[in-house]
Amino acid sequence: MDHLPPLRLLVTFEALSRHGSMRDAAARLNVTQPAVSQALRALEDHVGVALLDRRVRPARLTDAGEMLSRAVREGLGRIAATLEDIRALYAMGERQVTVSCTVGMATYWLMPRLPLFYATCPDVTVNVQAPATDLPVLTPGIDVALRYGSGGWREGQTEKLFSELVCPVGAPALVARLLADGTGLDQAPLIHVRSPHNAHWAGWEDYLLARGILRPRGGGQVFNNYVQAAQAVYDGRGLMLGWRSITGQAERDGALRAWPEGALDLGTGYFVTTPSTPSQDTRLFLDWVRAEAAAG
Repeated sequence: MDHLPPLRLLVTFEALSRHGSMRDAAARLNVTQPAVSQALRALEDHVGVALLDRRVRPARLTDAGEMLSRAVREGLGRIAATLEDIRALYAMGERQVTVSCTVGMATYWLMPRLPLFYATCPDVTVNVQAPATDLPVLTPGIDVALRYGSGGWREGQTEKLFSELVCPVGAPALVARLLADGTGLDQAPLIHVRSPHNAHWAGWEDYLLARGILRPRGGGQVFNNYVQAAQAVYDGRGLMLGWRSITGQAERDGALRAWPEGALDLGTGYFVTTPSTPSQDTRLFLDWVRAEAAAG
């Protein structure tokens, strides 16, 4: 930390790199252009290399300047986001419940149902966070964690909401054509979801092995995001593995069709975890979630 330049120099540099000119940066920061130029010179002296190529017009960032710009933008962005989280955490007089859940749970199960919660509890705001790791946990500021797995979490109080069944799904026209042609899962086009963060979810290899279906390895489209993969399935590009919480409504609406007799119980489900002493609004939300889970 002793080697860091003054924060004001970094803020000035971020404004310059974002707006592209000293004039615009000065206007944004409500200072004079010489003040911006002086701050940039001081930052270059601190770093030891030129951050702006002044030989061209308009001047542009050097390679070192681009590197520092990305780091400063990310760092200041994280600071700003953390300050917002702190303000939300300690907001006075506001009734809020912050929920952490997977992207699929947020997109396909929770968000479509939230208007029903607001209809009964209009004074409570629900903040939804979907961590990039796809592994929601209870941390300071999180009131409810909705997560997929087999249970066994130790923090707070955990209860099972519903069991999950995995089943291949696809666009109705594609499923009908495959069945009419006699094409089984050993030859059907598949959509895969693979990323470093979803190893706890079953993949096609796990499903086919559990069903005793032999299939040549490889092939099919691969996505690192379930939402993107779902769009490819809606477009009729192939079959993907569907979970009740994610594809159930689309099946009921007729947008997707389940593979006949394809459902498989992997012993997993969705669980809800709350602090040992949840707030009154958290208990209201928890009661609502239980009722929605029981209703299917």
